[in-house]
Amino acid sequence: MIADHIERELLIEAPVDVVWSVVTEPEQITRWFTDGAELDLHPGGQGAFSWNGFGKVVLQVERVERPHRFAFRWSHPEGEQAHAGNSTLVEFTLTDVGGNTRLRVVESGLTAIDWTDDQKSEFYDSHTSGWDRHLGDLVKYIAGGRQLSVR
Repeated sequence: MIADHIERELLIEAPVDVVWSVVTEPEQITRWFTDGAELDLHPGGQGAFSWNGFGKVVLQVERVERPHRFAFRWSHPEGEQAHAGNSTLVEFTLTDVGGNTRLRVVESGLTAIDWTDDQKSEFYDSHTSGWDRHLGDLVKYIAGGRQLSVR
């Protein structure tokens, strides 16, 4: 049986405002997650992430509650409106913990997508290892303090 969600939680040694900028600003997102990022940061906004050698994934912003919650849907067919049943939902939740940030990332909704079990299993495995790698890169990026800005 394929799990419906991937969940990761980590404590980052940086204030919530800094982590918020890193997970929501395209120029920051390209430092730890993607090779290209476009993002219209408001509910209903559209965007796209791209990876060299992989391609482009369109997304739709679902929630923006600065600086604590950001969610988007992706992996839906291009040209279709994203919704439960044709996309997964990625939610970032940021909580202040004594000046540091607890970041929780949950990607859910996989079992509702009309894919074969093999496709779901491949997606789950790819995204499980992908979140581990990319969140590790996020922590390294923040720890390095490379031109981190807060807007």
